[in-house]
Amino acid sequence: MTRTLDVIEAPSPNHGPRRGPGPDMVVIHYTAMATAEAALARLRDPAAEVSAHYLIAEDGRVWRLVAETRRAWHAGRAAWGGETDVNSRSVGIELANPGDAPFPEPQMAALERLLAALAARWPIPPERVLGHACVAPDRKRDPGGRFDWRRLARGGFAVWLDPPYGAPEPGGEAGPDAFAAAARRFGYGDAPGALAAFRRRFRPFADPHAPLTGADVAHLSALAARWPALRAAPSGAT
Repeated sequence: MTRTLDVIEAPSPNHGPRRGPGPDMVVIHYTAMATAEAALARLRDPAAEVSAHYLIAEDGRVWRLVAETRRAWHAGRAAWGGETDVNSRSVGIELANPGDAPFPEPQMAALERLLAALAARWPIPPERVLGHACVAPDRKRDPGGRFDWRRLARGGFAVWLDPPYGAPEPGGEAGPDAFAAAARRFGYGDAPGALAAFRRRFRPFADPHAPLTGADVAHLSALAARWPALRAAPSGAT
C-alpha cells in the first residue's frame, strides 16, 4: 500500500502567474545548504527572490511553498526542448542536501510519493522529470552525482537506459556533430555544458570533463530516439 503524502503548508511570497499552459515538467534541485530549515527560510525570504513549489527534508518532511498553479522562481535562466520559460512549465522540487551527500531513504520515498501525486494532477511524463543541471547545464549541477536517477526510473518516475545502447551509424556519426544532434533532440539544446550534464545524470561514474567518446554518442542517441523533446525533422527538411 502506498503511504499517503503529508504536506506542511509554508507559503512563500516569491511567485507569480504562470505564462501559457500549466506544468508539464518537474525540475529537481538540491538546496546546497546546511539544513532543511535554513533552506526553508531562504525560499520564503522576499529579499532572496527564489522559491520552489516543494521542499523535502532528509527525514521525509514535505513543505509546500507555492501552489502548483503558480509560477515559482526556481529554475532561473534555463531551457529544455526549446522551451525557455522553464519556471512557467514546471514544478520545482528542492531536496535538502549540501550537494555532495547521499539522499536518504525517507527523502527519496517522499519524493516518489510527490511525483506520483503530481503525475496524477498534471500531464508530466517520466521523460520530463529533470534535474536543474538538465535545464541549466552551463551553470548548475544539481541534483548532482549522488542522486539516484535509476531508482526513479525503476519506479516509473524518470527515464534511464542501461547498456547496450546500440552503435552509432557508420560514417563519422560518433563525433561531436552526432552528439550535438542527439543533445538537441533529447532536450539539452546547444548548451556547451550538455556533455558534462548528460554524464552526471546518465553516466555518473564517468569523468564529466573527459573527451567525448563513442559510448556517449550511442547512449545519448538512444535516449533521444526513445524520448525526444524535439521531434526529428522529416527527411529532406531544411
